[in-house]
Amino acid sequence: MESIFNKFKYIMILSPLIAGVMLTSCKESWLSPEPLSFYDPDKTFNDVGGLKAAIIACERNLRLEWYGDAAPMITESIFSDIAVDGTTDKSGPAQDLNLLITPDAQLNHTDYNKIGWYWLEGFKGIKYANVVVSRIDQPQNYKDEAEKNSILGAAYFHRAARYYRLTQQFGDVPLILDEVIGPKLDFSTTKREVILAKMKQDLEFAEQWVPAITDKGSVNKGSVSHLLTKVNLALGLFDDAIKSASNVINGSPHRLMTARFGVDASNASRNVIWDLHRPANKAVSTNTEGLMLVIDRLNVEGNVVDGIQLMRNAVPFWHNNINTPAGNRGTIDTYNIEIDQITKIGRGIGRLRPTYYSQEGVWDDTKDLRHAPGNWMRMEDLVYNNPSIKATDPYYGKNLQFRNAAGGLLTIDTIRCWFDWPAYKLFVEDPQRVQPAGGNTDWYVFRLAETYLLRAEAYAWKGDLVNAAADINAVRTRANCSPVTPASVNIGTILDERARELYFEEPRKTELTRVAYIFAMTGKPAPNGKTYSLDRFSDENYFYDRVMQKSDFYNKGVRTRHADEYTMSPYHVLWPVPQSAIDGNVQGVINQNKGYNGYERNIPPLTEIPAK
Repeated sequence: MESIFNKFKYIMILSPLIAGVMLTSCKESWLSPEPLSFYDPDKTFNDVGGLKAAIIACERNLRLEWYGDAAPMITESIFSDIAVDGTTDKSGPAQDLNLLITPDAQLNHTDYNKIGWYWLEGFKGIKYANVVVSRIDQPQNYKDEAEKNSILGAAYFHRAARYYRLTQQFGDVPLILDEVIGPKLDFSTTKREVILAKMKQDLEFAEQWVPAITDKGSVNKGSVSHLLTKVNLALGLFDDAIKSASNVINGSPHRLMTARFGVDASNASRNVIWDLHRPANKAVSTNTEGLMLVIDRLNVEGNVVDGIQLMRNAVPFWHNNINTPAGNRGTIDTYNIEIDQITKIGRGIGRLRPTYYSQEGVWDDTKDLRHAPGNWMRMEDLVYNNPSIKATDPYYGKNLQFRNAAGGLLTIDTIRCWFDWPAYKLFVEDPQRVQPAGGNTDWYVFRLAETYLLRAEAYAWKGDLVNAAADINAVRTRANCSPVTPASVNIGTILDERARELYFEEPRKTELTRVAYIFAMTGKPAPNGKTYSLDRFSDENYFYDRVMQKSDFYNKGVRTRHADEYTMSPYHVLWPVPQSAIDGNVQGVINQNKGYNGYERNIPPLTEIPAK
């Protein structure tokens, strides 16, 4: 494993040569490279190691989505049915989406949202990958053709991963297939389907050449086939999606983890669901379920300094604003006291606030290990731990209560301070902080359980509900759930299972938009009985209708303590292209999405890839 981290040293030296995309003023291209260092790329990339360093830059860029305060994945989650932004003490966070989500708003900030981050970092990852693609013939020291093609395949994977996400987040976007060396101010928007078709072609090449077994955190054949399955689904190619998913499920070395393993394997009070999500277990050789991971370890060069901070962001603000039935402050975030709860669950601020759907509504089996005590935390599992009330309040040391005997609420903020959460995923030890926020940990990007659910979805689109149910049940029975029947399966059933299995792993907004596109492309009736079309996609779509059905926040009149109302519109199925990207492209036109200012200046997007 040490070799994984040694590679970070290499990329830290070479990174000026492949400097990332910047959203800049109109005088500079938003995709122009930063000034080169004294290293000469024409010489650096004569060596295979130089290209491998560019691949590592892609890996590092991929990792950032889950890490740090207000990690970008939170934005993916709150634009969906599973969560909202729980910040209630100020205006600005993405809650009143109708008001705040505009092309010229703050779109890349901890206190607002990370929509702009996805645009910026998506094209950064594409730029790093394009360095490899454009210079693949430059090195003269390949061991053989297979090594060359495996490096090219890894670059194709990273480029396709970014374009898959961008086309579900923003729709039609610029397609850039070569390294951008000089200033370029004439980018054009390309149709989403054209981009995805090119990514499919590249991934099919990569599937042939990328090794089945690689260092953890690096591209392998299973991760390529998994991504190809998503692209095939996005294109409506359901037979191809079944084939690419089956290449993972039926191939070696990946298998679902169904038996106890890892650091807590001897602890009888735990189970395989807990084991699967322990930081120390994710990248071990015995874990055959992880397809693609990002690697982040404490005290290893190249780690994320602030760690994942998942407990800070996704655990409730339990240590404040909660009183005992006697009227005293009941909870406190001090460590090393008689009842030290903060070390066990972290100091949360409730930024990622799950909906009722993801807390309660989606759970359909009381035997489900993912929702069982120990793995799943409920507010009533906590106790009043404020030492100052020990001598005077009879509720000290007793379990929290939501209401007093008269029916009054015991918290002034039910949005931020009172909700349940999946502790088995969110608990990450944080030895560097006295108030744990969530430390360094590896994280799953793709996991075999999702591959089963992707194949189940492809079967469901084809009407093969027997095979769809079988794939769903592979995931359910591992979690100790009763199997679903074929007659009960539809796309909504699969989205429910994804919500249970993949909380804060899947990019939920991306996947809901992909599903909405498929309903619009095919005209198939959705679980709600409605049909949709592409020509009215931003006006009426399954994404919006599902969020309205499942969320107990958006458009329900819910307001924060700061009086901001949770709102959403159908056009939020796609995010706004940042205005800075459009303004900086002075010699061309980058289109804006319908529903946002600037849409009226659009021109028809490219429907084919221009010849070189």
